[in-house]
Amino acid sequence: MDIFEKLAQDLKGQGRRIVFPEGSDKRIMGAAVRLKADGVVDPVLLGNQAELKQVASENNFDLSGIEILDPATYPAADKQAMHDALLERRKGKNTPEEVDQMLTDVSYFGTMLVYLGKVDGMVSGAVHSTGATVRPALQIIKTKPGQKRISGAFIMQKGEERYIFADCAINIELDAETMAAVALQSAETAELFGLDPKVAMLSFSTKGSAKGEMVTKVAEATKLVQAQAPTLAVDGELQFDAAFVPEVGALKAPGSKVAGHANVFVFPSLEAGNIGYKIAQRFGGFEAVGPILQGLNAPIADLSRGTSEEDVYKVALITAAQVK
Repeated sequence: MDIFEKLAQDLKGQGRRIVFPEGSDKRIMGAAVRLKADGVVDPVLLGNQAELKQVASENNFDLSGIEILDPATYPAADKQAMHDALLERRKGKNTPEEVDQMLTDVSYFGTMLVYLGKVDGMVSGAVHSTGATVRPALQIIKTKPGQKRISGAFIMQKGEERYIFADCAINIELDAETMAAVALQSAETAELFGLDPKVAMLSFSTKGSAKGEMVTKVAEATKLVQAQAPTLAVDGELQFDAAFVPEVGALKAPGSKVAGHANVFVFPSLEAGNIGYKIAQRFGGFEAVGPILQGLNAPIADLSRGTSEEDVYKVALITAAQVK
């Protein structure tokens, strides 16, 4: 079964509520209508009622049963409670007037709905930048206990092949500690999708075949992961061919449980990860779904502005599946 068919099957009837701040975007709306019709997610669209109904009419979307919230007409008592909660969360960092202004931003409004438990998760980024989605998430939802950073992973899928690539979206430069955190987060994501994680810590070197600070960083990150998760199959530093091709893995890293069999690939920089997933997508014909934000206290997803309705649908499934 396709990974997303399995997710949809598991989510049916659970009533997971996912808010979409960019409700008037036709890609968002189309995905929301499908999610509702399939019974896998209860979507909540943010936006002006009249504007949303106009978009629905123009695209023959049936919004029956889909909740629409307009931040401008949100009940006064609920809005005051939201204001007070955000002011407390940002204690000493924002004034009441600044909080009022923040709540006019649909990204902050949607994030507060997640924080207050009104919805289970949020999917945004079809119109807004990554920063506009991630900033409220970090300020309000914050990272899981014991984690300092979040990261962005992609599910790479083609036929029966499924892999996790990270970090491809968030951290421009990764030190050894951050790279180790990305590896642990990505292993959790792999398990969410039924993969038994075998984590390759990528480099241009395999087991000391090259020297330099960048190689040392990856080797140190590998040791940190091994210390924190002794039972996790992780190895590094590995070149991509050593991580992916069994014959090369056996030659370059004999005895490794990961080399030649990796399904989670952790890149040493955002530059490498972003280029890597796009090469796999465009040259290799893989479907790239994400980025999945990892390490947050509640599920928030950041779409690409070039996203499609199908991407939105699948990312919403992933977001709903992350709900604890």
